[in-house]
Amino acid sequence: MPTPLPAFCMTGARTLRDGALVDAPICVADGLLVETVQPQLDLSGYLLLPGIIDLHGDAFEHHMAPRPSAPFPFETGLLGTDRDAAANGVTTAWMAQSWSWEGGHRGPDYAEDFLAAHAAYRPRMQTDLRIQIRCETHTVDQQDRLIAAIRDHGIDYVIFNNHLDEALELARTNPEEIVFWARKSGRSADAHMERVNAARAQDKDVPRYLCNLAAAFDRMGVIYGSHDDHDAATRERYSMIGAKICEFPTSMKAAVVARTWGDPILMGAPNVVRGGSQSGNIAASVLIAEGACDALVSDYYYPALAQAAFKLADNGVLPFAQAWEMISTRPAAIMGLKDRGALDVGKRADLTIVNAETRQIEATMAGGRWTHLCGDMAGRVSAAAVHLPLAAE
Repeated sequence: MPTPLPAFCMTGARTLRDGALVDAPICVADGLLVETVQPQLDLSGYLLLPGIIDLHGDAFEHHMAPRPSAPFPFETGLLGTDRDAAANGVTTAWMAQSWSWEGGHRGPDYAEDFLAAHAAYRPRMQTDLRIQIRCETHTVDQQDRLIAAIRDHGIDYVIFNNHLDEALELARTNPEEIVFWARKSGRSADAHMERVNAARAQDKDVPRYLCNLAAAFDRMGVIYGSHDDHDAATRERYSMIGAKICEFPTSMKAAVVARTWGDPILMGAPNVVRGGSQSGNIAASVLIAEGACDALVSDYYYPALAQAAFKLADNGVLPFAQAWEMISTRPAAIMGLKDRGALDVGKRADLTIVNAETRQIEATMAGGRWTHLCGDMAGRVSAAAVHLPLAAE
């Protein structure tokens, strides 16, 4: 018998609604936001914000294998990812799983096993964890297998990327990085470069492969895009085949083309928090200031999402309400999620609750269930006359 969902009204907090922080109660019943309900829970001193929606993250890899040579069972990794996301205010998240010629934890065999484990874990999820497939462009021989995996597991989001140029450049300028890269997949540097060269031999077949995938994705209703577009021509080619999402453009020229075509642009929240790209590419805050970034994603670190929203406001780049919308309302719109992303009556009760003084996330609610509680917020819930059940384990 499932645990009953709580029904109550949160009052006294500053609430993000209609693009501004206002004094307004938020009421929850049956997992949805409603007009009014009793009893009440006083949240004076808190910010009530739409739950964070993360469109791209690979922090889950650290839960699957804390060290490259120390993998843990998928169930353990998914459980850790679920808790990690919830503790950082995330209510919906896409885990970016590679489908690559590299093999190992980025290869098709691993991806299919992960998809199966994800399906088995789904009934226990607190956070709405989904999978984004990061498809390497030079996996031509995997076309039918990839389409079948996406269809059978209901994958709704695919990103194209191409790491061949990076591998060839590293082999020329920094061969020790190739050794490290190869070791993560359990092979020698020579064996790794053999894979690189075999993938590169598929060059002439890649354009047709991508068009075939695009046609299949359109039939299945899959949203797709590209990752690390380095120039205008690359972004234009992807946009023309329907790969509209522009994830982490590495140059202003690529971002300008995306903006011209009306393609959503995603950048990493850690880039904002750290003041620039760890890879030396364009700074996310520059694109945001130029109106050339639609949403922020966790990339490799869930805590950066909320931190980035506050930093953009502190630095005068955006008002806080608009900054928070980059990790909630806008991602929902990009993915066509009409049931979440804003605190409107009838939408899912997905909430991130932040202590206004410390800026710490003290509570997260997903679909009307508490998925994270700590600090004074936990004390208030415990002391309240209402009994608000936690998400089922």
